[in-house]
Amino acid sequence: MSEVVLTVGGRKYTLRCEDGQEDHIRRLAAVVDAKLGDGASQLPAMEAKNLLFAALFLADELEETRKAGAADDRGKIADWLEALAVRLEKTAEALEQAHPNA
Repeated sequence: MSEVVLTVGGRKYTLRCEDGQEDHIRRLAAVVDAKLGDGASQLPAMEAKNLLFAALFLADELEETRKAGAADDRGKIADWLEALAVRLEKTAEALEQAHPNA
C-alpha cells in the first residue's frame, strides 16, 4: 500500500491506496477540489473527510464509465450528474445547518 497526500477544499488529507494508483487518486482529487471550491474548509474535519471519500468514489466511477464508452449517452449522464449535484447541495446545506459555527 502507498500513501498519497491530497489537498482538497484547502485541507490536506493523507490516504492509503494501492501501489501505482497515486497519480490516479491525485487526478480524481483535483476534479473534486475544482468542483468543491472553498466549501469544505467550513466543515468539521471528519465530515469533510467522509465527503472527500464519497466524492473520490463518484469521480472514479465517472472516469471508469467514460473509459468504458458509456459516455456516448451524454444526456443520461448529464441528467444523472445534475441529480447528484442537487443531492450533494442538499447534503451540504444540511451539514451547514447541523454545524453552523464549524
